[in-house]
Amino acid sequence: MQMSLSFAPSTADMEAAFYRKDASYDGLFFVAVRTTGIFCRPSCSSCPKRENIEFFLSLREAMVAGYRPCKRCQPEASLEQPPDWVSQLMERAETQAGKKLTAEDWHQLGVTPERARRWFKDHYGMTFAEWCRARRLAGAFSQIRNGALLDDVVFAQGYDSHSGFRQAFAQTFGGPPGQAETQSYIAVELIETPIGLMVAGAVDDGLCLLEYSDPRRLERHYAALRQRLGCAVLPVSHPHLTTLKTELQRYFAGEFGGDLSPFTVPLAFQGTPFQTTVWEELRRIPYGETIAYDELAQRIGQPTAMRAVARANGSNRISIVVPCHRVIGKDGSLTGYGGGLWRKRLLLELERTGQLPGR
Repeated sequence: MQMSLSFAPSTADMEAAFYRKDASYDGLFFVAVRTTGIFCRPSCSSCPKRENIEFFLSLREAMVAGYRPCKRCQPEASLEQPPDWVSQLMERAETQAGKKLTAEDWHQLGVTPERARRWFKDHYGMTFAEWCRARRLAGAFSQIRNGALLDDVVFAQGYDSHSGFRQAFAQTFGGPPGQAETQSYIAVELIETPIGLMVAGAVDDGLCLLEYSDPRRLERHYAALRQRLGCAVLPVSHPHLTTLKTELQRYFAGEFGGDLSPFTVPLAFQGTPFQTTVWEELRRIPYGETIAYDELAQRIGQPTAMRAVARANGSNRISIVVPCHRVIGKDGSLTGYGGGLWRKRLLLELERTGQLPGR
């Protein structure tokens, strides 16, 4: 089904959603209040008179019009990018492996340990201390695989003793350092995109995770991946993630379309045979087009399995690359999307027009 419509909500829809405080519309549009000069999410508890509000479909449009974000509902938070102190903290942890930050270190960074803990938990699904420990163990894993002596590895990664290192290694990888050749892990990285932070995960077979940085979903996905693959999740780079970042940049720049396949990064599906069949069919939906759930069910030869198809579509863990956002309601409505309806609208508009709305 060729897309020929805009997926922006009507003024009547936006007005109704705002006055019933519908959080499912958050990010899909923004409400600006002329009398206060601020703009809000649709779910904001403020309730200005109808004659004092106007609607915008992007953050940029609201800010260009002179409005500032509401401090109560923080409409800009969905597009949060890593603050400078996070980069500085990561760099400090990399250059001083195994060394705990002092109170003076935290003071120089202008952040508290509690804030760092929350930020890493929210965006990586692990605390800052867990992130540091995982990075050290991933470095040790690579050194051992490359033939480094155990004494050198223990020293380089800042461990106080062989026993402490062996214990930490076994807890993470499920076996002693001497078995590193038969062990593996899932590499994860945080990726900045125009529609917010995303977490990507890869194993040697391919990409196995690309999700919006939502701690409620991340923890479930990590748990499922650990159970299926039987290995640890570590915040480190991987060649497949490098490929993905390059291709995502091109995708959001609107460089794909026509016969050009958007993504070449290999995929490592982690699901049942039925789910995998649905996910493979999603990849066959042409760029710039959409289909309904009943058509998706027909395409896989299961015309009566619409609900099962919808569940498989919703359980997709590789967003954008496996384009579950291209499945819409039979009446043309956006229906649900794990990243929020606003992201679904932006992705469809990007593929329809070649650029993100409001950019």
